[in-house]
Amino acid sequence: MSVTIKDVEYIAKLARLKFEEDEKEKLCKEMNQILEYMSKLNELDTENVEPLSHPIDLSNVFREDEVKKSISTEEALKNAPDKDDKFFKVPKIIYIE
Repeated sequence: MSVTIKDVEYIAKLARLKFEEDEKEKLCKEMNQILEYMSKLNELDTENVEPLSHPIDLSNVFREDEVKKSISTEEALKNAPDKDDKFFKVPKIIYIE
C-alpha cells in the first residue's frame, strides 16, 4: 500500500487543510516512508510474544475516593458578583463567524 497525491488531497480535505503542490509531494513522500518503516515491523517474529495493554507494569497510584463535607450553595455564592437563586449568573457570550 502506498500513498498517492490523491490520498494526500483527500486527507487534507478531511482535515480542512490546504497545501501547495510541492507540500503535497513532500507529504506523499514522507507518508510513504512511514508506511515503509511500518512494513519492516511486520517482518518481526511475534509468534510467542504476549500482547500488552501497556509496556510497563503499572499499579494505580491514586488514593481511594472519600466522601467529604462540601460547602453549601449559599457559601459558594456568597461572594458572587451576580447570582440567581442557586446559580452563578454570567454574561452571555456568543461569537458567530
